[in-house]
Amino acid sequence: MLASCSYDNTIKLFKEEIDDWTCCNTLESHTSTVWKISFDQTGHRIVSCSDDKTLKIWQEYLPGNPEGIDTIGKESAWKCVCTLSGYHNRVIYDVDWSHSNGLIVSACGDECIRVFREEEISDKNQPSFSLVCTQNRAHSQDVNSVAWNPKEPGLLASGSDDGDVKLWEVVLD
Repeated sequence: MLASCSYDNTIKLFKEEIDDWTCCNTLESHTSTVWKISFDQTGHRIVSCSDDKTLKIWQEYLPGNPEGIDTIGKESAWKCVCTLSGYHNRVIYDVDWSHSNGLIVSACGDECIRVFREEEISDKNQPSFSLVCTQNRAHSQDVNSVAWNPKEPGLLASGSDDGDVKLWEVVLD
């Protein structure tokens, strides 16, 4: 599966068919430009970030799912199951979902990096996430990129309009 984000406030999902890619789903819930998306380690959930200052969690539902979510034929359906709002003061430029520990990190135009964790008793169909860490003034200008290290849980890199790349270690209890 291939996913793209857009200035038209949507996320498009594509599947490969023979020698071409075909759009199989358009996800709509953001109210402004979608800047970045990231899949969780299962590939059945996506987190997206937007100019609308929100993070959204999308869940894939396969045909015949026990939740009764309608799907079309053999295609899966994607549904926005959680919106994280009120945490960011400016546009969220980047987001990354760690495949090693499930943490989500966001990069924001307010010079901050924020880390979120899914609650342990969270239902995948109505997940809840909590803010576990904020690095204020992570950079002297907009933070526009973040990425978890795929081999070292808790290690991430950030990039900014200030020209710096910084490494961070997130240590949680």
